[in-house]
Amino acid sequence: MMNKTALITGITGQDGAYLSQLLLRKGYKVVGLVRSYSHVNIWGLEYLGLQKDVEIVECDLSDLSQVMSIIAEYRPDEIYNLAAQSSVSLSFKQPIGTIHFNIVSVLNILEAIRMLNSACKFYQASSSEIFGEAMLPLTEGSYINPISPYSISKASAHWITKNYRESYGIFSCSGLLFNHESYLRSDNFFVKKVILQAIEISEGRADTLEVGNVDIKRDFGWAPRYVEAMYLMLQQDVPDDFVICSGQSVSLRSVIDYVFNYFNLSADRVVISEKLFRPTEIHDIYGDNIKAKTQLGWEYQLSFYDVLKILIEEELANKK
Repeated sequence: MMNKTALITGITGQDGAYLSQLLLRKGYKVVGLVRSYSHVNIWGLEYLGLQKDVEIVECDLSDLSQVMSIIAEYRPDEIYNLAAQSSVSLSFKQPIGTIHFNIVSVLNILEAIRMLNSACKFYQASSSEIFGEAMLPLTEGSYINPISPYSISKASAHWITKNYRESYGIFSCSGLLFNHESYLRSDNFFVKKVILQAIEISEGRADTLEVGNVDIKRDFGWAPRYVEAMYLMLQQDVPDDFVICSGQSVSLRSVIDYVFNYFNLSADRVVISEKLFRPTEIHDIYGDNIKAKTQLGWEYQLSFYDVLKILIEEELANKK
């Protein structure tokens, strides 16, 4: 195990940082790919105290020659592809860039593995968004019906990963992850935004929280536990795809209610703005994680309200 090397794209994101922490504890050499040294932000790795333990390498995933060069040099045992334009809202504003990068990056990594005849195992970060509006609960066999540029790109990458597995015998699998949160989540994501703004209102530096459609429901989870499932997928003898979720959905309105109650804030401080509504929306979504539990041995029993309490307390502790 001490000799294993893992290559993580998107290492500067929430999942990249927590996955790095997990793999380092298991004795891996961790190499993280970033698009540019000049714009890299490793605060998530710094927060977890990992900045000296991870090797950061510059690589443009849209350039096949660069990807091949990196894989040939480091000869990784495992590749975790977490890099993506991951904002659904932003994908409506930047559909071409979102679809191009999220598809081409996956193709280049898998094609490099094929051309180099590499035996490394490949993990693709897929998304519950690929299902769109579908019969619940969602499973690995649910109908795929993407309804945003982001989900279209992720659905394409999902099928590409499956195709390389079946056509070329590459150990490639997708984790169909539902929403998962942590202190390292970017500020533009809903739960993080609600908590940060509630703190601002409670301290008198803001008056209101502006949100879009809060009557939709999502299946939320705890990011540090979800990266465990990523690791477990690449430890199997046979590659496969897995839904990773909590199995329950909660409304965005209930998330706001919990956070505002924590800070003793009135619901009158919440402003619904139609400009924040998306052109298309999934109204309710939750999954069934039985396959991950039985085949991977992955367990998850946290209530999202327990996770919210953790998130709020971590924000307050770091603020102090």
